[in-house]
This record gives sequence, structure tokens and C-alpha cells, in this order.
Amino acid sequence: MTIKWFDRLDSTNSELLRHIDEYDNLSVVAAVEQFAGRGQRGNRWLSRPGDNLTFSLLLKPRDLPAAEFMSLTFMATLAVRNWLEDQGVSASIKWPNDIYVGKRKICGMLIENGISEGKITYSVIGIGLNLNQEAFPGELVNPISLKRLTGKETDPREALEDILSRFDTASLENGEHRKMLLTEYEADLFQKGQLCLYRNLLNDNEFYGTIEGVTLGGRLRVDVNGTSCSFAFKEISYIL
Repeated sequence: MTIKWFDRLDSTNSELLRHIDEYDNLSVVAAVEQFAGRGQRGNRWLSRPGDNLTFSLLLKPRDLPAAEFMSLTFMATLAVRNWLEDQGVSASIKWPNDIYVGKRKICGMLIENGISEGKITYSVIGIGLNLNQEAFPGELVNPISLKRLTGKETDPREALEDILSRFDTASLENGEHRKMLLTEYEADLFQKGQLCLYRNLLNDNEFYGTIEGVTLGGRLRVDVNGTSCSFAFKEISYIL
């Protein structure tokens, strides 16, 4: 993988998307300061300059069906989750692509894909990982950083290279391997097997349910009063 560091960028995802044809497969863009970082649901990603790790990876898959786009999420979240495990931190994956320690968020992702003729033509995987920041803006309700958990400083450049070494991009090329990624992802799901409170965003009703797993297409499977239901992104929210 080729890593290009910037001192300051609006967004590492935006940088790759602006020059999508100029960057090769497996190109990585990282920024010391990201002043207009983007997150899921239109949220901003807030990070103190130099404290954390903000980067994006460009993939140009050869044969990844668009219907299995979530395989990209499975691969990326597992890479970060496994890296944290090696730092002595037990983390879980909050569907679809946040990394939590307990009920606190340590990592978020924004994955933006290009699709043509039923295939993924490119994927920009943007990751923000809280490494050394100790004080967070009040608008962030549940952040945590690696330093607050371990008391140790982490070099962002060293962390980036170590995390990238865990991206199993070859697994995206094979249908059976993509199913294995799903199995690993499901094993680490936040609140899986626990009866918890959620909100149905389609009717604004709260309900208790138990997460069972995720479909290969990325829908969250939840047992609600003995009935297995599935939810797409923006159809369900966690009440923590």
C-alpha cells in the first residue's frame, strides 16, 4: 500500500474522490489535521489535530458484486478491532461500522462506493480512530480514546502501518472468503444476543429486541418478540 500524508486536508475521503482516477488501487491518504471530516448520517468527524488517526484507503476491486458491498465494512472493521485487541483493548463492532469499547465510541468509518454494471468499481474507506485525544467536544456524547483506556501515547504513523497490514483485501475476491468475513464480523457485534432497547426509525416507535446477526447484504437481523426482523441502515437506531 502507498501512503501519502498531508499536514492538513478537508477530508481524506474527499481527497481520494476528487482524484479517483489518479490514485492507484491500495492508495492511502492520511492527514495530521482534517478540518471537514465526514461521518455517517451526514455527521461531522471531529478530531484534534495531530492527536488521532484519520485516513482513507482506496480499493478498486476486480470482482466484488455490488450486492455484497458490506464485505468492505466487514474487512475494515475487523482490521481495526483486531488491532485494538493487540493493544490490550477489547472492542466490539456496532453495526454497521463503528467500533465501541463498552458503550463508548473509539472509531468511526465512512465508506463510499462506486458501482457499475452490478459491480463495485471503487471503494473509499475512511477511518477516524481516537488515539491520543483526552478531551472531546461536548457535542460528542460517548467518545473514548486509546490513551484514556491505556494511559499510553500512540504514534499515528506507526499505528496506520500496523492497521493496514491487517486489511485482508484478498478475501474480497472470493465468495466463500466473504462469508467467512461475515462470520467473524457477527461474532464481534455490539449487543449481540442481549435484549436491548432500539428505535424503529420508520415509525418512530421504541422496542426491545435481540440482535441475531447481519445478512450478507448488510441488513441487521433482530429478534423482536420471537419474530426475526431485518433492518437496513437508517431504519433502526440504538438507544444507549
